[in-house]
Amino acid sequence: MTPAEPIVQLSNIRLTLPSTAGPVDILRGIDLSVQAGESVGIVGPSGSGKSSLLAVLAGLEAPTGGSLNVAGAALNGMSEDALALWRRSHVGIVFQSFHLIPTMTALENVMVPLELAGLQDAAERAGTALAQVGLEKRLTHYPAQLSGGEQQRVALARAVAPRPPLLLADEPTGNLDGRTGQGIVDLLFGEARRLGSTLILITHDPQLAELCDRVLRIEDGVIADMRAGNAANQQAPLRQAAD
Repeated sequence: MTPAEPIVQLSNIRLTLPSTAGPVDILRGIDLSVQAGESVGIVGPSGSGKSSLLAVLAGLEAPTGGSLNVAGAALNGMSEDALALWRRSHVGIVFQSFHLIPTMTALENVMVPLELAGLQDAAERAGTALAQVGLEKRLTHYPAQLSGGEQQRVALARAVAPRPPLLLADEPTGNLDGRTGQGIVDLLFGEARRLGSTLILITHDPQLAELCDRVLRIEDGVIADMRAGNAANQQAPLRQAAD
Protein backbone atom coordinates (compact mmCIF):
# COMPACT_ATOMS: atom_id res chain seq x y z
CA MET A 1 0.00 0.00 0.00
CA THR A 2 1.59 3.27 -1.09
CA PRO A 3 1.40 6.32 1.21
CA ALA A 4 -0.95 8.10 -1.20
CA GLU A 5 -3.38 5.19 -1.41
CA PRO A 6 -6.46 5.52 0.82
CA ILE A 7 -6.68 2.99 3.62
CA VAL A 8 -10.44 2.78 2.98
CA GLN A 9 -11.95 2.96 -0.49
CA LEU A 10 -15.65 2.16 -0.87
CA SER A 11 -17.45 2.42 -4.18
CA ASN A 12 -21.24 2.16 -4.46
CA ILE A 13 -21.50 -0.16 -1.45
CA ARG A 14 -24.96 -1.66 -1.08
CA LEU A 15 -26.31 -4.02 1.55
CA THR A 16 -29.71 -5.69 1.30
CA LEU A 17 -30.84 -8.08 4.03
CA PRO A 18 -33.86 -10.40 4.13
CA SER A 19 -36.72 -9.88 6.56
CA THR A 20 -40.18 -11.34 7.13
CA ALA A 21 -41.59 -8.36 5.23
CA GLY A 22 -39.23 -8.83 2.31
CA PRO A 23 -35.72 -7.54 1.40
CA VAL A 24 -34.58 -4.44 3.28
CA ASP A 25 -32.07 -2.02 1.74
CA ILE A 26 -29.68 -1.13 4.60
CA LEU A 27 -26.94 0.60 2.59
CA ARG A 28 -27.96 2.16 -0.71
CA GLY A 29 -24.78 3.23 -2.47
CA ILE A 30 -21.97 4.40 -0.17
CA ASP A 31 -18.90 6.03 -1.71
CA LEU A 32 -16.16 6.80 0.80
CA SER A 33 -12.41 7.36 0.75
CA VAL A 34 -10.40 7.65 3.97
CA GLN A 35 -6.69 8.42 4.14
CA ALA A 36 -4.29 6.65 6.49
CA GLY A 37 -4.13 8.38 9.87
CA GLU A 38 -7.40 10.25 9.34
CA SER A 39 -10.23 10.20 11.89
CA VAL A 40 -13.84 10.05 10.74
CA GLY A 41 -16.93 10.39 12.93
CA ILE A 42 -20.16 8.86 11.65
CA VAL A 43 -23.50 10.11 12.98
CA GLY A 44 -27.12 9.56 12.04
CA PRO A 45 -30.43 8.33 13.44
CA SER A 46 -30.93 4.78 14.70
CA GLY A 47 -31.47 2.37 11.84
CA SER A 48 -29.74 4.59 9.29
CA GLY A 49 -27.04 2.00 8.51
CA LYS A 50 -24.12 3.23 10.63
CA SER A 51 -23.32 -0.05 12.36
CA SER A 52 -23.90 -2.00 9.15
CA LEU A 53 -21.33 0.19 7.41
CA LEU A 54 -18.83 -0.50 10.19
CA ALA A 55 -19.51 -4.24 9.87
CA VAL A 56 -18.80 -4.03 6.14
CA LEU A 57 -15.54 -2.16 6.80
CA ALA A 58 -14.47 -4.83 9.28
CA GLY A 59 -15.27 -7.68 6.91
CA LEU A 60 -17.97 -8.92 9.27
CA GLU A 61 -20.76 -8.32 6.74
CA ALA A 62 -20.43 -8.92 3.01
CA PRO A 63 -22.02 -6.19 0.89
CA THR A 64 -24.51 -7.23 -1.77
CA GLY A 65 -23.09 -4.75 -4.26
CA GLY A 66 -20.18 -2.40 -4.87
CA SER A 67 -16.46 -2.78 -4.19
CA LEU A 68 -14.35 -2.17 -1.13
CA ASN A 69 -10.64 -2.05 -0.47
CA VAL A 70 -9.65 -1.76 3.18
CA ALA A 71 -6.12 -1.68 4.60
CA GLY A 72 -4.60 -2.90 1.37
CA ALA A 73 -7.01 -5.78 0.76
CA ALA A 74 -9.88 -6.14 -1.69
CA LEU A 75 -12.51 -7.68 0.58
CA ASN A 76 -14.99 -8.60 -2.15
CA GLY A 77 -15.11 -12.35 -2.54
CA MET A 78 -12.67 -13.18 0.28
CA SER A 79 -13.53 -16.35 2.20
CA GLU A 80 -14.47 -16.21 5.89
CA ASP A 81 -11.11 -17.74 6.82
CA ALA A 82 -9.21 -15.23 4.71
CA LEU A 83 -11.20 -12.37 6.20
CA ALA A 84 -10.49 -13.59 9.73
CA LEU A 85 -6.76 -13.72 9.01
CA TRP A 86 -6.83 -10.26 7.45
CA ARG A 87 -8.89 -8.76 10.28
CA ARG A 88 -6.58 -10.22 12.92
CA SER A 89 -3.66 -7.99 11.94
CA HIS A 90 -5.35 -5.04 10.23
CA VAL A 91 -8.45 -4.07 12.22
CA GLY A 92 -9.14 -3.34 15.88
CA ILE A 93 -12.78 -2.99 16.98
CA VAL A 94 -14.28 -1.44 20.11
CA PHE A 95 -17.98 -2.09 20.66
CA GLN A 96 -20.59 -0.46 22.90
CA SER A 97 -20.88 -3.77 24.78
CA PHE A 98 -17.44 -4.77 25.94
CA HIS A 99 -17.52 -8.37 24.61
CA LEU A 100 -14.95 -9.60 27.13
CA ILE A 101 -14.65 -13.30 27.86
CA PRO A 102 -15.92 -13.61 31.47
CA THR A 103 -13.74 -16.62 32.36
CA MET A 104 -10.53 -14.86 31.32
CA THR A 105 -8.55 -12.22 33.19
CA ALA A 106 -7.95 -8.77 31.72
CA LEU A 107 -4.49 -9.89 30.57
CA GLU A 108 -5.85 -13.09 29.00
CA ASN A 109 -8.62 -11.18 27.18
CA VAL A 110 -6.07 -8.87 25.59
CA MET A 111 -3.78 -11.78 24.75
CA VAL A 112 -6.45 -13.56 22.67
CA PRO A 113 -5.90 -11.78 19.31
CA LEU A 114 -2.14 -11.78 19.83
CA GLU A 115 -2.02 -15.52 20.46
CA LEU A 116 -4.28 -16.15 17.47
CA ALA A 117 -1.75 -14.21 15.41
CA GLY A 118 0.98 -16.55 16.69
CA LEU A 119 2.98 -13.82 18.46
CA GLN A 120 5.49 -15.22 20.92
CA ASP A 121 5.47 -12.07 23.05
CA ALA A 122 1.66 -12.01 23.46
CA ALA A 123 1.75 -11.68 27.26
CA GLU A 124 4.29 -8.87 27.18
CA ARG A 125 2.42 -6.93 24.51
CA ALA A 126 -0.90 -7.43 26.29
CA GLY A 127 0.57 -6.14 29.53
CA THR A 128 1.98 -3.10 27.76
CA ALA A 129 -1.37 -2.38 26.12
CA LEU A 130 -3.17 -2.57 29.48
CA ALA A 131 -0.58 -0.27 31.03
CA GLN A 132 -1.20 2.23 28.22
CA VAL A 133 -4.85 2.45 29.32
CA GLY A 134 -4.00 2.64 33.03
CA LEU A 135 -4.79 -0.94 34.03
CA GLU A 136 -1.35 -2.25 34.93
CA LYS A 137 -2.70 -3.12 38.41
CA ARG A 138 -5.73 -5.02 37.06
CA LEU A 139 -4.02 -7.66 34.94
CA THR A 140 -5.34 -10.63 36.92
CA HIS A 141 -8.86 -9.27 37.48
CA TYR A 142 -11.83 -10.90 35.75
CA PRO A 143 -14.46 -8.76 33.95
CA ALA A 144 -16.94 -9.17 36.83
CA GLN A 145 -14.33 -7.64 39.15
CA LEU A 146 -13.96 -4.54 36.96
CA SER A 147 -16.12 -1.44 36.62
CA GLY A 148 -17.77 -0.60 33.31
CA GLY A 149 -15.07 1.93 32.50
CA GLU A 150 -12.34 -0.56 33.31
CA GLN A 151 -13.96 -3.22 31.14
CA GLN A 152 -14.11 -0.82 28.20
CA ARG A 153 -10.45 0.01 28.76
CA VAL A 154 -9.65 -3.71 28.56
CA ALA A 155 -11.64 -3.87 25.32
CA LEU A 156 -9.70 -0.89 23.98
CA ALA A 157 -6.38 -2.46 24.96
CA ARG A 158 -7.43 -5.67 23.18
CA ALA A 159 -8.27 -3.68 20.04
CA VAL A 160 -4.98 -1.79 19.91
CA ALA A 161 -2.58 -4.49 21.16
CA PRO A 162 -2.06 -5.92 17.62
CA ARG A 163 -1.23 -2.34 16.49
CA PRO A 164 -3.79 -2.33 13.68
CA PRO A 165 -3.68 0.32 10.96
CA LEU A 166 -7.48 0.66 11.20
CA LEU A 167 -9.36 1.21 14.46
CA LEU A 168 -13.18 0.99 14.43
CA ALA A 169 -15.37 2.07 17.34
CA ASP A 170 -19.14 1.56 17.53
CA GLU A 171 -20.70 3.72 20.27
CA PRO A 172 -17.73 3.07 22.60
CA THR A 173 -19.17 5.28 25.35
CA GLY A 174 -22.80 4.19 24.97
CA ASN A 175 -22.87 2.12 28.18
CA LEU A 176 -20.85 4.53 30.30
CA ASP A 177 -21.63 7.63 32.34
CA GLY A 178 -20.39 11.02 31.16
CA ARG A 179 -17.14 11.24 33.12
CA THR A 180 -16.14 7.64 32.46
CA GLY A 181 -17.08 7.99 28.81
CA GLN A 182 -14.89 11.08 28.46
CA GLY A 183 -11.96 9.11 29.82
CA ILE A 184 -12.51 6.42 27.21
CA VAL A 185 -12.70 9.07 24.48
CA ASP A 186 -9.36 10.54 25.56
CA LEU A 187 -7.77 7.10 25.54
CA LEU A 188 -9.32 6.13 22.20
CA PHE A 189 -8.03 9.20 20.38
CA GLY A 190 -4.73 9.04 22.25
CA GLU A 191 -4.09 5.43 21.27
CA ALA A 192 -5.04 6.12 17.64
CA ARG A 193 -2.52 8.98 17.55
CA ARG A 194 0.17 6.95 19.29
CA LEU A 195 -0.15 4.09 16.80
CA GLY A 196 -0.79 6.28 13.78
CA SER A 197 -4.00 4.32 13.19
CA THR A 198 -6.95 5.48 11.15
CA LEU A 199 -9.99 5.89 13.41
CA ILE A 200 -13.58 5.47 12.24
CA LEU A 201 -16.05 6.18 15.01
CA ILE A 202 -19.82 5.73 15.20
CA THR A 203 -21.58 7.85 17.79
CA HIS A 204 -24.88 9.47 18.64
CA ASP A 205 -22.94 12.28 20.33
CA PRO A 206 -22.30 15.15 17.87
CA GLN A 207 -19.67 16.66 20.18
CA LEU A 208 -17.71 13.42 20.10
CA ALA A 209 -17.95 13.25 16.32
CA GLU A 210 -16.61 16.81 16.10
CA LEU A 211 -13.28 15.61 17.55
CA CYS A 212 -12.62 13.85 14.23
CA ASP A 213 -11.07 15.23 11.05
CA ARG A 214 -14.35 14.64 9.21
CA VAL A 215 -17.96 14.10 10.21
CA LEU A 216 -20.29 12.02 8.03
CA ARG A 217 -24.03 11.92 8.51
CA ILE A 218 -25.81 8.82 7.27
CA GLU A 219 -29.55 8.82 6.67
CA ASP A 220 -31.56 5.98 5.16
CA GLY A 221 -28.47 4.12 4.00
CA VAL A 222 -26.74 6.98 2.16
CA ILE A 223 -24.25 9.69 3.11
CA ALA A 224 -26.46 12.75 3.53
CA ASP A 225 -23.71 15.15 4.61
CA MET A 226 -19.92 15.25 4.87
CA ARG A 227 -17.96 18.08 6.46
CA ALA A 228 -14.79 18.89 8.35
CA GLY A 229 -14.70 18.22 12.08
CA ASN A 230 -12.83 20.04 14.80
CA ALA A 231 -9.79 17.76 14.96
CA ALA A 232 -7.75 20.45 16.70
CA ASN A 233 -9.53 19.49 19.91
CA GLN A 234 -7.75 16.14 19.78
CA GLN A 235 -4.54 17.89 20.74
CA ALA A 236 -5.85 18.81 24.21
CA PRO A 237 -4.02 17.07 27.08
CA LEU A 238 -5.38 13.62 27.76
CA ARG A 239 -7.16 13.14 31.07
CA GLN A 240 -6.81 9.98 33.11
CA ALA A 241 -9.74 7.68 32.45
CA ALA A 242 -12.17 7.43 35.33
CA ASP A 243 -13.21 4.02 36.64
